[in-house]
Amino acid sequence: MTENKLKHIYSVAKKMVEIGKLNNLTEDELKELFVLGFLHDIGYEFTGNRKHNAVGGEMLRDNYKYWQEVCYHGIFDSPYKSLYLDILNAADLMIDKYGNDVGFDERLNDIKSRYGKDSTQYKNCTSIVNDLKTSKRIKLSDEHIKRKVYEK
Repeated sequence: MTENKLKHIYSVAKKMVEIGKLNNLTEDELKELFVLGFLHDIGYEFTGNRKHNAVGGEMLRDNYKYWQEVCYHGIFDSPYKSLYLDILNAADLMIDKYGNDVGFDERLNDIKSRYGKDSTQYKNCTSIVNDLKTSKRIKLSDEHIKRKVYEK
């Protein structure tokens, strides 16, 4: 696993705990969120493709309670829904590939620059972010929702 991937998963795990606290989750639930954040991209170790979530979920299926969150993260029209999946998607779409907390807008701009504005990846992630910003399933701070991208 690369150093940047480790930074990303660790930062996603920390961001999940932050969002969990905002949603009044218990200490045990916050620990579960941290572990889920740390495991969410495990599939990349076995496949470099975009199916890393399904590969990771299947690997964890028999031994991990939150395997479905791993399996279905990053999929807007997933047949599976849960509080932890929403929190994972929110955190994953705020943390860039280097582990920096950049917020939704900058993360989406990065995905668009890498895959293109008409790509499935960009459209899917945009739909997830729009859903997370407008739904009332999880609480997000104003900083999460209103963060703007500034020219560098």
